[in-house]
Amino acid sequence: MVSDADRAAEDAIVALLRAERPEDGLVAEEGASVDGTSGRRWVVDPLDGTTNFLYGIPQWAVSIALEDGSGPLVGVVFAPVAGELFRAARGAGAELAGSAEPAEPLRIREGAALSRSLIATGFAYEPERRRVQAQAAAYVIPRVRDLRRAGAAALDLAWLAAGRLDGYWERGLKPWDWAAGRLLVAEAGGEVAELGGEPYGLVAAAPALLPELAGLVAEAERAR
Repeated sequence: MVSDADRAAEDAIVALLRAERPEDGLVAEEGASVDGTSGRRWVVDPLDGTTNFLYGIPQWAVSIALEDGSGPLVGVVFAPVAGELFRAARGAGAELAGSAEPAEPLRIREGAALSRSLIATGFAYEPERRRVQAQAAAYVIPRVRDLRRAGAAALDLAWLAAGRLDGYWERGLKPWDWAAGRLLVAEAGGEVAELGGEPYGLVAAAPALLPELAGLVAEAERAR
């Protein structure tokens, strides 16, 4: 689904970036696309979690990343309802800025065994793809502490970086869903790996947990 808010947010973000960074490239979820000359590109999800937004569920966010030839350079995930701004810069760490409190460093949760890990995932809109993902989730859920499905990938990754989750995996989203969040995870001390096969997918967790979680996801997908 696409709401007027998605389009209005994208228009506002694109207008600001084009005014301030006219030589940079840009790609955004609702169709904006600009070829740049600077070697940098902005990746914009103006409203991640549109279904939540339309239903009045507060788990939605704005996600903006800047990429260069070496990958993600800057990432921001803003959750307006909570007043939380998650931000990271490559090599400079990640932090959470609230509406009133000073910014505090983000650090991924470490040390949890897989069986005691709280894992996030998401489901596609296509019924057949969602059925397959549900089968994989059913395999995973008795082998971990529990699963969470908030409905906004950018927030899942931001919360992972903030230590509110132990791990995350999902298939089938687009670059703008993950661009900022994966940098937040990396700069908070976590790791992100690609899932083999199609559609494209990611798995993210603390370095010690990542191989186990990736292995469990692979088992779940083979077992469906």
